[in-house]
Amino acid sequence: MSVAVPRGGRLVRSLDRPGAVALVLGTLGVGYRLALILLTVPGSNSDEATFGLVAMHIAEGRSFPVYLYGQHYMGTVESFLAAPLFVLFTPSWTLLRLPLIVLYALFLFLIHRLTRRLYSPWLATFTVGLLALGSERVIRDQITAVGGRPEIKPAVLALLLIALALGERRLRPRWWAFGLFGLLAGLCVWDDWLVLPYLIAAFGLLVVGCWRALLGWGGPLLLVGFLLGVAPLIVDNLTAPAGQDSISVLRQVSEGTTVVTTAGQRLHGAILVGLPLATGLCPPERCQPWQMWWGGLYPALLLAALVLAVVGLVRAVRSAGGPTAEPSAPKDAGPSGRTPGPSTAAVEPGSQAGRAATRIRYVGQLALLVGAALALAAYARSASAATAPLASARYLSILQISLPAVLWPLWLVARWAGRGAAGPAARLAGMLAATVLALLTALVAGGTAQLVGEIGTIRAEERQARMLADTLRRADLTRVYGEYWTCNRLVFIAREQVVCAVVGDTLRPGQNRYRPYAAEVGAADRPAFVLAAGGPAEAELHRLLRRTGATATVQQVGQHRIYRPDRTVRPPE
Repeated sequence: MSVAVPRGGRLVRSLDRPGAVALVLGTLGVGYRLALILLTVPGSNSDEATFGLVAMHIAEGRSFPVYLYGQHYMGTVESFLAAPLFVLFTPSWTLLRLPLIVLYALFLFLIHRLTRRLYSPWLATFTVGLLALGSERVIRDQITAVGGRPEIKPAVLALLLIALALGERRLRPRWWAFGLFGLLAGLCVWDDWLVLPYLIAAFGLLVVGCWRALLGWGGPLLLVGFLLGVAPLIVDNLTAPAGQDSISVLRQVSEGTTVVTTAGQRLHGAILVGLPLATGLCPPERCQPWQMWWGGLYPALLLAALVLAVVGLVRAVRSAGGPTAEPSAPKDAGPSGRTPGPSTAAVEPGSQAGRAATRIRYVGQLALLVGAALALAAYARSASAATAPLASARYLSILQISLPAVLWPLWLVARWAGRGAAGPAARLAGMLAATVLALLTALVAGGTAQLVGEIGTIRAEERQARMLADTLRRADLTRVYGEYWTCNRLVFIAREQVVCAVVGDTLRPGQNRYRPYAAEVGAADRPAFVLAAGGPAEAELHRLLRRTGATATVQQVGQHRIYRPDRTVRPPE
């Protein structure tokens, strides 16, 4: 990304052309998302509000939950990141999302660094350009508090870069790198278990490049760092009541899925719907058949990239005359592997260290591909891939990490065919590859344009949500019943001046993530009802009022109606 240029007797870092273009594209991507954050786009919801409520409670010192309320397996890293801002300023959606844009910028920087090291500078630039765009689905996974996805992607990239640098022997000293690797891996395990496929790949890269150090002092440092990072999970599971630890809860969630699906249904939902949606080619409500081509091409590109990496690794091993191995430490290195000199060191391409660095880079390519394959396979095994691919495709957002690896075969063919010595068949193949890359870019840009075109509608809905909270506060209706997608969003907007208990379509208790809210509303005198106009819960409330002989004043605010009974009316238990 940069070259050293002498100036005034000092070395100054100067961007090369691919790095400069990547910087411009990345800055535009960050600016685009910052504008969306200031506009509260994508729209807020009760899931995100729960992270905001946790951040409020942390900022006030009321509680420091390890897991999200009502979801005892989702780490609260995003809430802890927002809590300091909530201490300094009034809680809001903008403040809740601001730390996530920093994580997004870090993600762009790290994927650019990794792509340059494993592939090519201009592919790194192209990848940044694609990731700077973003449809509603992509943007929601990047800059809204959705749990895990905004933070685990830069963390995984950092793990891969650390493992790669250790395997190439570019880090001096190395002791802190093993500890940092373990710490990041532990934090990822606590935060979101969806990261496990990529953790396996990153650890495999570390073992291949540093197995000797891991058998010595590197292994204990890695373990200590991991235990420190995963400590919140360990402490919580040791102190949680029986059946309420994260492992038991995850098992209950998994066993609770009783829908029978076929392998074909799951593969269709995962590959032909999930992949285009997670890449940003489809709108959130539906993937059209003509937008599914990327899902069909993705496995083929994954396989082609895998073959290229394996062939390159085999050739590198043969040229070195032996199997892949960690290069030995310099003779002047002590027990810690530390040698005098700067913190990073270059290697000569033809030297033993240079050949080892080439081999480890191919292993790094394999790590990206194995992580993507494992993540896709894990998602394709779930019933959600068949029953709700549009809603659950968010679980594939982590595949953005492997985007350069999947694009590499297309990039290689297009570049190779562009050379003057290429024959007619090669030029045709290059044109097809370039067309696919251009079409992918156009569709991702189209998804971005669609989101921009919907900003006005999203803003209007957000204004209605704020108007609902303001109306309740002015009417002193501080204890209300409402549906799931109303309650916690309402509580966060009102900053707990309004407390809401969740009811379902039959008015029976729903998914109350924070149970004290339900207890407060249950103990209140004449709580109000805030229900979606024309929904099943509203119809059930009409029947309840008739059965109890109660009457209620009704006020409509946007798409909701506020019911204020003339006596205390309780939903059925």
